[in-house]
Amino acid sequence: MNTEIENKRFVESIEPANINLLPMARFEGKIEVISHIAEVKSACEYLSSYKLLGFDTETKPSFKKGKSNKPCLLQLSNHEIAFIFRLNKTGLTDELCHLLANKNITKIGTSLKDDFRELQKLGHFTPNSFIDLQSFVDQFGIKDKSLKKLTAIVLNLHLSKSQQVSNWENEVLTPQQQIYAATDAWVCLEIYNELLKYQTL
Repeated sequence: MNTEIENKRFVESIEPANINLLPMARFEGKIEVISHIAEVKSACEYLSSYKLLGFDTETKPSFKKGKSNKPCLLQLSNHEIAFIFRLNKTGLTDELCHLLANKNITKIGTSLKDDFRELQKLGHFTPNSFIDLQSFVDQFGIKDKSLKKLTAIVLNLHLSKSQQVSNWENEVLTPQQQIYAATDAWVCLEIYNELLKYQTL
């Protein structure tokens, strides 16, 4: 099996000034915010019918030294629908744990070890079939590995991080928060699918 990447398309790194010139990345599909435990099962059943999902989490920022918060959002997205699970309201249910452990569903994200460590404070699961883009892009010679820079290098899009330090425990997520959270999960899936086009098997 030939695993070499015949690819000259991707640059190793990109400057912030060049990112700012790119069009904005924005999830244009449907966003489902799951705030009640009764809604989790049907959402997980829907997501379980897909083989590839984008994955991300959000945590309320802490501005006090030594204090950290638990994850309050878990985002899972296909190309059409992004689900935002409000873990601070539903908890990490058995259905979500089973989805994260499902070997038949590939989940694409970044900095996954950090996400796993924090999520496992909410519930026990064994993560299976996850791909961390920060490792996956090594074969393409990409050195800048933040999600914002990967979005720029691979998709030629500008991923806004303006909502990153917003309060993810708000009683109601703002439209801007919803789009931000959905886009972060969706764009991981988009990056992965774009990279696959240049991978020679």
